[in-house]
Order: sequence, then C-alpha cells, then structure tokens
Amino acid sequence: MAQRKKVPSTVVRRLPKYYRHLSDLLKEDILRISSKELSQRMGITASQVRQDFNFFGGFGQQGYGYNVQHLFDKISSILGVNIRKKLIIVGAGNLGRALANYKNFKNRGFDLVGIFDVNKELVGQVIDGIPISHFNNIDRFLEENSVDIGILSVPYDETPAAAQKLADCGIRALWNFSTMDIRLPHDVAIENVHLSDSLMVLSYKLNHKLSGD
Repeated sequence: MAQRKKVPSTVVRRLPKYYRHLSDLLKEDILRISSKELSQRMGITASQVRQDFNFFGGFGQQGYGYNVQHLFDKISSILGVNIRKKLIIVGAGNLGRALANYKNFKNRGFDLVGIFDVNKELVGQVIDGIPISHFNNIDRFLEENSVDIGILSVPYDETPAAAQKLADCGIRALWNFSTMDIRLPHDVAIENVHLSDSLMVLSYKLNHKLSGD
C-alpha cells in the first residue's frame, strides 16, 4: 500500500482560500479556469496552484484548465465541509456570543447545537435560538448529542480544564480562541486562534509600509 503524501501546513491553510474563490467563481457562472487565472485571484503563482493540487491528485486537464464545479466539489470533500458538522461553544462572553451569532458557519456546513458557560447569570439566556446551558451539564448533553467540534472562548486559566473535559467527553476537534496554546493527545485535532497575533502582523505591515521598508 502506497504511503500517503504528507501535505504541508502551508498548503492546508490555503485550501479554505481556494474554497472561497471557487465559490465566488460559481456565483459568477464561470465554469472553467486556468491555473494562471486562479493564481491571479489567489495572489500566488500558477506553479504554486498546480503544486498545491498535486498533493491531492491534480484535478486539471492539459489545455483545458480546471472545471470549477468539479474542483469546488473536490476541495469541499478534502476540507470535509461537504458533510455537515455539529459545533458547541464553551464560554458565552463577548467573543463566544459573537461566534454564536456568526451566520456564515451554517453556510459553510457547520451547525451550532449548544452553548455552555459557568456564569449563572448567563445560563438560560438564548442566542440565535440556542439556550446557554451550565457547563456542569455538558457530560449529559454530549452523551445525548453527537458533536464534532468544540469551540473554546474561555478565560486563559480555565482553558486547560475545559479542553481536557471536552476531550474526555469524546470531542475530537477543538477550535481554541483562548490566548493559551493547548496541547492534548494526538487523537484530538486542535486549531489555536490568536486574534491579537493577526492584529500585530497588520501593525508590522503598517509600520514598515509607512517607514518605506
């Protein structure tokens, strides 16, 4: 059996961008596109587009380019967004509430099914039709409901315990918005998101743009 080629993280992180641009192409009724045209939309080289797709089998035809619908379907399958996934949010503060109200999750194949917090003043409030439950009840909820991804938007010092709890309850993917990078056993997929890091990168770009570097 051939060993599966390891896909670099830089390529994986470009896949959602391909997904978005291909979605836009379909909305524009564009049925075919070349690697050069797609690369111009992506802001990378045509060679990089071809290299990225070669990790997954290619998809293009010499002299034709890419069938946009076929490529979109393939990227959707690779990302797993062709199969709907259920989410819960742990932490119903400002960020948690903003995430709960984000409508594009559903458009991308993700359904929010539960919100949890330890603050008794928040428990019972409803966000977009979903009541906030106490975190102490999460065991029962996860026993009765199949959930794919847990979103963490809890304070820094509460992050490890919350992450471990979700993992112990069978959650195998965590989207972590805490300022702490979390690490769990290898069978739990983790994406640590640091909004301030992105803002500091923008600050760097602004600073060096103004300085003429």
